[in-house]
Amino acid sequence: RPRCAGLQAMDSLREGAVAICATLAKSGYRALFAGGCVRDMLLAVPPKDYDIATDARPEQIANLFPRTVPVGIDFGVQLVVVPQGQYEVTTFRKDGPYLDGRHPASVAFLDEREDALRRDFTINALFYDPLAEQLVDYVGGREDLAARVIRTVGDPRARFAEDFLRLLRAIRFAARFDYTIEADTFAAITDLAACIERTSAERVRDELIKILTEGGAKRAFILLDETTLLQHVLPEVARMKDVQQPAEFHPEGDVFTHTLLLLELLDNPSPTLALGALLHDVGKPDTFTEGDRIRFNNHDKIGAEMAQAICRRLRMSNHDTERVEWLVGQHMRLAHTPGMKESKRKRFVREEGFRELLELCKIDCLASHGDLSTIRWLENYCASLKPEEIRPAPLVNGHDLIALGYEAGPLFAEILSAVEDAQLEGAVRSPQEARELVARKWPLPSA
Repeated sequence: RPRCAGLQAMDSLREGAVAICATLAKSGYRALFAGGCVRDMLLAVPPKDYDIATDARPEQIANLFPRTVPVGIDFGVQLVVVPQGQYEVTTFRKDGPYLDGRHPASVAFLDEREDALRRDFTINALFYDPLAEQLVDYVGGREDLAARVIRTVGDPRARFAEDFLRLLRAIRFAARFDYTIEADTFAAITDLAACIERTSAERVRDELIKILTEGGAKRAFILLDETTLLQHVLPEVARMKDVQQPAEFHPEGDVFTHTLLLLELLDNPSPTLALGALLHDVGKPDTFTEGDRIRFNNHDKIGAEMAQAICRRLRMSNHDTERVEWLVGQHMRLAHTPGMKESKRKRFVREEGFRELLELCKIDCLASHGDLSTIRWLENYCASLKPEEIRPAPLVNGHDLIALGYEAGPLFAEILSAVEDAQLEGAVRSPQEARELVARKWPLPSA
């Protein structure tokens, strides 16, 4: 077990993990950092969290720490709460058969080697002893990290059959780290691709979001296509392949190629922006027509309906579903913004998702014709606006209209919207001017 130079950097999160290991060690138990945090440490990437594996049983862990939560007691998982944060502490185990394609039917608490052998990929099956400063590698994970290879621990078909979500996880890690997938592992993914449909929509959704937002999304979707996983998780995206586009607007090629270029341009995106980029042209295959040139009439509207259906299928939240649907439905509208009436334009740019839409349309241009003139115009326009110019304080309200003699009813909404339009246009600037506008456009009957 060689010492690992470069793995000793300490921060608050790691301090808490080391303290937990030290507490376990003082009571005679073995305690190791496990899985992704060890991988990230070897890659000089700050771990987002630290998982700890130990030979202490769940009840022994609970007795050693003042605050624990038995989040997975049947699988030997205790959540240990210390001042630095919350840490999963798991008893070394060997898993029984996976009858439901996700959870083992039984577990046996054994030793660290058996625990390493139950894990998914070699690069995720590494241990590190922070007290002895030693790497513990039973599966060749360090060599695969050096060779930049994604390989299952043991027989790939057996590993994937335990949890078919691992099919997508293999793609995510290969894309995120820009690694190759070992040949037998790749073949197993391709052979078992249809089995991903047995995995819950929520788990597939979470994995797809990570694929889209952690980096390497373009390569991930190339791999999803090559392994045929794409047609099982997002058949609407798979249909973009070979759908040709007019060369004068899209010299890059077909709709799928264009979409891949957008994914490559994503820079730490929100999930909704990433999904909006992926699905912005999802309506094109169904709207493809040829005449004087290739056209995709109403692909934005149809695409928005398809995007909503996809988000519902993936069990996205209502908020995120509505945002993705809006981004897809509005992405063609942005080009017309400079010619809009001032009031309509200000209402548009104050929409909650407008900044995401602007970024989506920017990378849409960069992935096609490259003309950013409208984007630059809008960026300058938005930068010149003061908050009160796009959301001015109302000059009149419903109480004012009643005081003027109007009866409450549906007409109020029309009047108040028209007054706000006039404000946004700069046509009225005071309550008195607003009242005069109302009296002029909606005169009351003479007494």
